Parts: sequence; structure tokens; C-alpha cells
Amino acid sequence: MTHFLHTADWQIGRQYGQFEIDDAAMLAEARFDVVARIAALAAERGVDAVLVAGDVFDTQGVSDRTIRRLFAAMAGYAGPWVMIAGNHDAALADSVWSRAMQLGCIPSNVHAPLRTGVVDLAAINLAVLAAPLTQRHTYDDVTQAFDTLESEPGRVRVGLAHGSVAGRLPDTIDATNPIAADRAARARLDYLALGDWHGCLSVDDRTWYAGTPEQDRFRGNEPGYVLDVRIAAPGATPLVERVATGRYRWSAWSETLSLPTDAQALAERMAALRAEDVLRLDVQGHVNMETWDALQRAVDQAAAQVRALLPDLSGLRLEPDEADLAELRASGYVGEVAAQLQALQGDAAQSAVAGEALRLLLRYQRESAAPGATS
Repeated sequence: MTHFLHTADWQIGRQYGQFEIDDAAMLAEARFDVVARIAALAAERGVDAVLVAGDVFDTQGVSDRTIRRLFAAMAGYAGPWVMIAGNHDAALADSVWSRAMQLGCIPSNVHAPLRTGVVDLAAINLAVLAAPLTQRHTYDDVTQAFDTLESEPGRVRVGLAHGSVAGRLPDTIDATNPIAADRAARARLDYLALGDWHGCLSVDDRTWYAGTPEQDRFRGNEPGYVLDVRIAAPGATPLVERVATGRYRWSAWSETLSLPTDAQALAERMAALRAEDVLRLDVQGHVNMETWDALQRAVDQAAAQVRALLPDLSGLRLEPDEADLAELRASGYVGEVAAQLQALQGDAAQSAVAGEALRLLLRYQRESAAPGATS
């Protein structure tokens, strides 16, 4: 029995510029944390090896400290690691990998081949056919070499590559770094461990994308796993188990409001969010002032309880109801201004400013009319 973990797309050093500074720092730190969890999982399960299918680092320009921290995070598993370069951290002449070697921080149990070849792990009867990318984009199938790469007789043959399997990913995915869908069969592989697609995906019984072990974008393609793979003997069908490793849950909600009950239902959904949630919220529609205020309170409360919240309420129009308009009738001029602002919300170029001005006007008029208010 050959037993290993398959993981990929750690993207160490990734930046999260769309978030607040403290949230971005925590999301970046989570990528180190998940590597430590993978190492602990490998030790706990007693696997023979851990295979990492590319994009270990998010960019070539990560700091020396980041490189050292990555390999330190792997220390919880003392068995063999085999990791390759992907498109984000391609094995260029001068790359993050060459710097790691210069720093002397790659442990002896970590194999990081910089050219296509066989990493023979005789002690565990495993031959890893590795195809690190040596440039960010190529239109040649780097796994084609697997067809002619020989391994010791009786070894379990596992391919390790990074790219896009032709015809198996969404049409919008970049077609660079192609991989033939039948590569496992052509190259007599017992298993083909892939990276690049950030979701966990089975291409066939012997070909899998592990996906990123810690979700890093708003795409519902089942990220947040590593794969536990067991192969009884050369030629046997692999037994693949998905193991959840992700901490944060990224969600994208697009809501259209037209009734106060719509906003109430959204507020209840947000109230159920927890500290592990990362939410992008896009709200459109139209509401009265009371509903707007209630929704804003719900958004503020959610922002305080989740890891990160990116709200976009720019598509939400304020449409005063009878109660709102009654407050404005205290002044004919104020009412006229409110009507003009309400009309301007229909102009895409002025909608955001007009909506905010109308909200401020209504709020000011309401506060002025409150008992005890002074002029």
C-alpha cells in the first residue's frame, strides 16, 4: 500500500488588497496555518509522502522571511515532501526556488526538482514523475514527457504537474499550460496529482485536482481540501478521500430588495454568519429610509462578527415612503430638493451621490423634527 497526501496551490505570500489591513493580514497568515495543519495531518495519518502540485508561492518576489516561514510550517511532518513550481512560482533561472536554495532553508526531506524527471522514493516504492513549470505560460503539454519517462520496475507511478486539463475546466479558464485529459493512461500512471484549478475536482479515477487547501477567492468550486490517496499496488485504482483543511469560508451574495421583508430576511442571514466567514455582499433594489437604516445596522453588525466583509450597496436606491415624505413636508423647499435627489438616483453617473444626499437630508429632517431638537 502506497499512501500519500496530494495538495496544491498554497499561494504563500498572497496579498489581499481589497480588504482592510487587519483582515488582509489574517487571511495571509491563514495560508501558513493551513500548511502546518497539512503537516500535522500527514503525521497523524502516517502517510508515506506529501505531494504538492505547484504554486507553493504566489509570486517570485516574496520575502526571504516568507520563504523561511513556509519551510518552517512544514516541520510537523518528517517524511518526504515532493513539491514543484507552478505558473506563479515558475522555476526560472532566478526564482523564489533558487533563492530558497541559496538561503539553505529547504530541509533534506523536501524534494523540489527544477526540471522534469523522476523523483525515486525507493523506501516507499513510489516514483514521482514531476513536471515543474519553467515559465509562467507555455502552450506545450509539459506532462508529455511522462509517456517516455521510465521508473524502477514494480514502483507505483504518480505524476505531479500544474496546468489545465483540456476540455475539463470552464471555458473561461486560461488555456495555457495544457495537460492532456488522458495523460494518466498514456503514461501508465497510477495517479496524476494536479494543481492550478483551485477547487477539488476529479477528472477521472486516476486524475485529480486537490484545489487550494485554504479558500482565497469568491468562487464556489469546492476549495479547502487536501486529498488522502491510497494505492494498493501498481495498477490498482486509487482510493481518494477528500479531507477538509480550510478555516475560512468565502461567500458572494447578490441580493435584490423591494420589500422591507426582503431586507429583514437578509439581516437574519447576516446574523447567522460567524468569525470564519468572508463575505462579499452586493445589494440592489429600492427601500424606504427605515429599511435602509435597519439594513445598515445589520451590515455593521455582520462586519463586527465575520473575518471580513466587502459590502456594496451602491445599487440600492432610496425611495421615500409616505412616512418619509411626511417628514419632508415641513418645508416646501426641502420637499422639492428631495424630489430632485430621488430623480437623480436614476442617473448612473450621479446615483451614488444623489442617494447619499437624500439619505442625509431625510436623516437631518428627522432629527430636526425630533422632540427636544434645537435649531
